[in-house]
Amino acid sequence: MTRYIKLLGLTLGVVALNIVVFSRGFFGIEIGGNALSSAIGVTFLVASAITLTYGCYSFLFKAKAALPVKEIKTHDDYVEALSRFRRIKVLEEDIGVALRQLERMQKKRNTLLEVLKQRFDPSELSYKKFSSVIYEVEKLFYLNVRSILNRLHTFDASEFESVSGRKPSPLSPELLQARKNVYGEYLSFTKQSLGTNEEILLKLDQLMLEISRLDSLEPGDIDSMPCMQEIDTLIKQTQYYKN
Repeated sequence: MTRYIKLLGLTLGVVALNIVVFSRGFFGIEIGGNALSSAIGVTFLVASAITLTYGCYSFLFKAKAALPVKEIKTHDDYVEALSRFRRIKVLEEDIGVALRQLERMQKKRNTLLEVLKQRFDPSELSYKKFSSVIYEVEKLFYLNVRSILNRLHTFDASEFESVSGRKPSPLSPELLQARKNVYGEYLSFTKQSLGTNEEILLKLDQLMLEISRLDSLEPGDIDSMPCMQEIDTLIKQTQYYKN
């Protein structure tokens, strides 16, 4: 989406500049008038066409350099980083799941915060407790995605093909099996992390349901809510969670 916005901005800028150059109320450059005016007009039109063509290529087709995992921060960064692995056949399905989870996470987070604003004043302790838990769960979710990306950046698709049995391999059966086990761990870790994130999404649904059922609530009651306790346990049990 950001690319399209940038391209639209570039297009509007070029159009506005052309209006300034060719409008009689501004510079009034004419093609077909005197030789100098025509030369300037043609040159400007050609430059505009080149600028738009290069802009289309840069924003829509030119592949952006991959961000190092440690520099990935925003939701869009995670989407873009994961999307680069969709071309790998063996990862295509899992990456599709991960991308859909990212979209669902963003929607659930926004919906939950909106529900909290409707039921509590942002200055209330209850609001702060719930929003703090939502933040921690979101943090855990993205840490799981980051862990997946860290593993995927060392995943060699061509080498996986050579040990998967789809292509002949010069390796001994023992060594071939050992390498299969290594790549099996890559895939297993990815599925495990996706499973954890699916559980997180489920807990957020349950939390939303519990909040919607509340008629009145004291701040001290929040920690005893079943879903809040389950979320707290999930966070503590996840070995990839860091404060």
